[in-house]
Amino acid sequence: MKNKYYILRHGQTIHQAKKRGIVYYWPDDSPPVRLTKKGKEQIEKATKILKNKKIDLIFSSDIFRTRQTAGIVAKELGLQVKYDKRLRDINWGIFQGKKSKEAWAYYSNPKEKFYKAPPLGENWNECKKRMLNVLKEIEKKYKNKTILIISHGDPLWLLEGAVKKIKKDELLKQKVSDNYIKVGEIRKL
Repeated sequence: MKNKYYILRHGQTIHQAKKRGIVYYWPDDSPPVRLTKKGKEQIEKATKILKNKKIDLIFSSDIFRTRQTAGIVAKELGLQVKYDKRLRDINWGIFQGKKSKEAWAYYSNPKEKFYKAPPLGENWNECKKRMLNVLKEIEKKYKNKTILIISHGDPLWLLEGAVKKIKKDELLKQKVSDNYIKVGEIRKL
């Protein structure tokens, strides 16, 4: 790659605090999901780390929780944010607002999520493709920059897996382990 990349997952929201196991609405809940106090603190802490990375550009999902995250980072780093809807969270289709267990019951095995989309939603390969398209466009336009991408859990997990050429079985192990990207976590691609 021609640029150096960091990824950042948005800070904690009510879905990680009080609504664990409930699928987000897509593209966002109504009213939009906000960062919790802890979520804002996570991003303020991440921003202190990012100050030393000499970030040149910030790209972010256009959803409210990521806009809040990007706003905190951009203000502190003195940068503008480029928002892109392709960096949004995965679309769970008919399972929006329902229990995660119900959504996962749609699949006979988790590996199916790579190629089988829920009705009115998308699969992991489709999500990965849109994330990679953003990365490819950035690569065509910029050179020797340090770039921060702010997005959501699954999209960042899939992007990191694609860039690092992590096989599907290993990715699935990450998904259910402590190696899955946490809210407010920064990783180098």
